[in-house]
Amino acid sequence: MIKITLKVCSLASGSSGNSIYIGSKEKNILVDAGLSGKEIAKRLKRANLSIDDLDGIMITHEHSDHIKGAGVLSRRCDIPLYATEGTWEGCEDKLGKIAKKNRCIINKSGFSIGDCDIKPFSISHDANDPVGYKVISGGKRVSIATDMGEISEKVRTTISDSDLVILESNHDLEMLKIGPYPWSLKKRVMSEKGHLSNDDAGAMVVELAKNSVSRILLAHLSKDNNVPELAFLTIKNMLIDAGIELDKDIMMDFAYQDKISSVYEVG
Repeated sequence: MIKITLKVCSLASGSSGNSIYIGSKEKNILVDAGLSGKEIAKRLKRANLSIDDLDGIMITHEHSDHIKGAGVLSRRCDIPLYATEGTWEGCEDKLGKIAKKNRCIINKSGFSIGDCDIKPFSISHDANDPVGYKVISGGKRVSIATDMGEISEKVRTTISDSDLVILESNHDLEMLKIGPYPWSLKKRVMSEKGHLSNDDAGAMVVELAKNSVSRILLAHLSKDNNVPELAFLTIKNMLIDAGIELDKDIMMDFAYQDKISSVYEVG
């Protein structure tokens, strides 16, 4: 019997553009398309994938670093775009003309793309109706929880049974406070509708590890207010304090802005 797995690859993660590939036995999906269509095609090729094989693009929210290439790819390759009604209202003008059949308003109770069951969940961010996504196929679960200022109980319960979680670890709080951002932007980042700090992410990683989540991909790291080594050390120390052994009880890696991640096989 062939074991069905999900394949996951971050094409880009950060304020300059976000896009994550998830592939099942039957379908190939992007979560967000925040780079140019040309750049997304280039990065997919590096992972031995093609834009011609895409079956859908699921949009988390309307900010430009998540939708920049979505309209172009939809028109060029006849790809359906999936988003909440509020997100559609926020990004329709930016996307350009989208064929009616490719304009898919999602239901938060869940929907399917082929053999992938999709469970959207609301997140706290300064957008119309932002969501994260859990993708389930062949009994395996991948969750994407980024661009949120706080982790709600709904987010916790939704992602806690995942095999792999892509989780935001945006900033070190002290770096943010003394960094170059104007105070208004610092307040936005630190707010409940902003972004998660390394400490926020670490507390969630500890909780996920206790729920037997086996792999974490830290994402959306700020280039101005964080460095991977600091995020890693902060979270590693929190795991140690909780009696959890990194690389044994849970694996941790990064999603990068300027390059693709490894291709992870879940299952």
